[in-house]
Amino acid sequence: MAERPARKPRKAHSAQVIRTERLTPQMQRVVIGGEGLAGFSADTSTDHYVKILFPAGGATYPEPFDLERIRAEFPREQWPVTRTYTVREWNAELRELTLDFVVHGDEGLAGPWSARVQPGETVRFMGPGGAYAPSPDADWHLLAGDESALPAIARSLESLPTGATAHAFIEVAGPEEEQKIDSDVEVVWLHRGGRPVGEALLEAVRALEFPAGRVHAFVHGEAHFVKELRQLLRVDLALPREDLSISGYWRLGHNEDGWQASKREWNARIEAEQEGTPPAA
Repeated sequence: MAERPARKPRKAHSAQVIRTERLTPQMQRVVIGGEGLAGFSADTSTDHYVKILFPAGGATYPEPFDLERIRAEFPREQWPVTRTYTVREWNAELRELTLDFVVHGDEGLAGPWSARVQPGETVRFMGPGGAYAPSPDADWHLLAGDESALPAIARSLESLPTGATAHAFIEVAGPEEEQKIDSDVEVVWLHRGGRPVGEALLEAVRALEFPAGRVHAFVHGEAHFVKELRQLLRVDLALPREDLSISGYWRLGHNEDGWQASKREWNARIEAEQEGTPPAA
């Protein structure tokens, strides 16, 4: 049997914070850049994401930073903690990477960090990943998500040519969380208020009268409403799998570590329930 090729060591990018900006009461922008981004690119997908590496419990790592070495020499509880964020903008000429963070006070790890980080501080991250961009062959586009999907939806809308047909639904806490998006597509902003996450979004998409023709859909956010919209699009409307980008970015009651650990099993179970396919052994 042929030997598998050796896995390439994963190398972290290193950048510095250039500036920060509070966009809305719950959305913080952090722009990073520097020579460490000379080999970075995020130009092919509108849902590109990076995995920011936060030192675990204030651990100090040797320089030059080497994630493979850290994982080989440090106990697991001292490995960097990763948090995933969508690229809001990548300026290759200036080597500036823009990331937007949802902030809920002191809750979580990345949100509070984004609110207090200062220009000049170092940020290390892996990536980018990502696989979606609006298909130029589609007759129209459907984009739906909560705050976590807002950067990807905004970037996708801004990539569409003028006059493209698209229906975009973004659920946020309230009117103060709406953002300016540089697109001629009229975004339907849904204000959650005290309702459960995704409830207003589900109602809006279910009430949409779908235009004729091929739709290319992007649906991301909290896992439970994503599950319901997957049922609508993939099962009830029988849309082709290849025309859908659907995934839970997060799940109520789970931090990213817990969600990522269970996401594959969750997705397999949902697919088995909705499409009658047997789960993998």
